Amino acid sequence: SGSFVYRCVLCAAAVFGSYGGFYGFVGTVGLSFNNFSIRNVPHLKKWRPLPVGDGQRLSLRAQANGRSFQSYSLSFTEPWLGGRRPNSLTVSLNHSVSRLANARFEFTDNTSLKQSGITLGFGRRLEWPDNYFSLTHSLSYLIYNYRNYFGGASSILPAEGRTNEIMFNTTLSRNSIDNPMYPSAGSTISLAVNLTPPYSQWRDKSYYENINQRYRWTELHKWMFDAKFYLKLIGSEKPDGRSLVLETKAHMGFIGTYDRSLGPGPFQRFLVGGDGLAGGFNSFVLGQDIIGLRGYPNNSVTPPLYSLRGSQQSNGIEGGIVYNKFGMELRYPVTTGQSATIYGFLFTEAGNNWDNYRDFNPFNLYKSAGVGARIFMPAFGLIGLNWAYGFDRLPGAADISGSQFHFTIGQQIR
Repeated sequence: SGSFVYRCVLCAAAVFGSYGGFYGFVGTVGLSFNNFSIRNVPHLKKWRPLPVGDGQRLSLRAQANGRSFQSYSLSFTEPWLGGRRPNSLTVSLNHSVSRLANARFEFTDNTSLKQSGITLGFGRRLEWPDNYFSLTHSLSYLIYNYRNYFGGASSILPAEGRTNEIMFNTTLSRNSIDNPMYPSAGSTISLAVNLTPPYSQWRDKSYYENINQRYRWTELHKWMFDAKFYLKLIGSEKPDGRSLVLETKAHMGFIGTYDRSLGPGPFQRFLVGGDGLAGGFNSFVLGQDIIGLRGYPNNSVTPPLYSLRGSQQSNGIEGGIVYNKFGMELRYPVTTGQSATIYGFLFTEAGNNWDNYRDFNPFNLYKSAGVGARIFMPAFGLIGLNWAYGFDRLPGAADISGSQFHFTIGQQIR
């Protein structure tokens, strides 16, 4: 008939893209090989089309927004390190570039922020307190190179410079959900700690008086807590059956410093608001965490974008150092088959983001409610459509947030 079908059981691919006019190509290309074998690289007879057979995972991903932003990553995972227990070893490389437009609307390296990094991670499943627990450790080294990128003369960073980051991460998590695409029972809980070396504890104070040295090495400790609980209210007893499910969740993040006089720098901060995706392309480069809050515009619950609006000049720092978010979803599926999972939901959530601990108040939250649907298909991944109504007025805004539409791609942690 002139047509053909190609079936690949060893790899998964994702391609999303379009031509963005002024920006150029906008999209994502990803490829994952789930049965890769680094041991069989020299043996060409075992290539299908790459060496296979050991259950290792090789992933490549590229993301672009024309000349304004590009990101490239490569990762390799050995899920059975040592061959006996499910201990995983992961090595990943990444490189990102973010550029600002000049007066002629050209994106050049003269106003750019570049990040390159490598991460080595080790994870293992625990048997105590129960076998739902896992513990992961990782060590990463990142380099930030910037030129005329941050907020001008008032910025705490020099016009041109380089910042290094050595970060150690430990994450303790527990996952007992019964179905990853439509959980109806169980929970997911994680506590993550990120630490850099405390350079200020052995350096002279005069070292930080020079703006070119103050943030040459990032210095902070970052704590993240995430919890989701699922309760089946009515419906089928089977994990893949139709049932009305209540999801409750809580998310918190805190950033601290080893020396209060230095204060936290511009890196690793929190951006809150909107769909949790469009926090600005430089958020990927700066290592910032993007937190969705439906019912409010993207990135709108983020100091100093609202706290300095119309009153002060920005110091080049974007993002908060402490945030809270709480929410509930009531879900009911249309289908939970292998070819597609589709469900609708009602939700309510509340959150806020602060750039200092003096103003931190966990009860002062921006609230919203709405309705939506999510669709999962193996060929396209997870897609979400949301309508939300924000009940509160952000500082500097003329009115309450009101009606907002949000579109999401992929599984969101927060």
